[in-house]
Amino acid sequence: MLGENFVYFFTVQGFFVGIVFSILKSFSAESLLAYTLLITIFFYLFSHLIIAFYYRTAVGKISSFPKEIHERRLDILASEINKREKIIDNVIKIVDAAIQINSKDNEKRI
Repeated sequence: MLGENFVYFFTVQGFFVGIVFSILKSFSAESLLAYTLLITIFFYLFSHLIIAFYYRTAVGKISSFPKEIHERRLDILASEINKREKIIDNVIKIVDAAIQINSKDNEKRI
């Protein structure tokens, strides 16, 4: 479960717990609203606290990034792209030359 989904779930759960507690505790509208608001805020802050401890312990692991391997792979890919660009440029030159020869042959026939 994503962290923000956990916050949403826990906040809604706190809202309903707050409503039930405030109905059982008091009968005035002001205290009903106050208890519901305080308990919902408590659940909201408590969910953030749980997520902070979870990310600190579970997700905060140090992972090494193999920079040298990726740089070598990127160098190989860059050289392959350069080779292919040269091939494409040569093909374009050949096609342009063939078009010019064809246009000269067509002019001679007409």
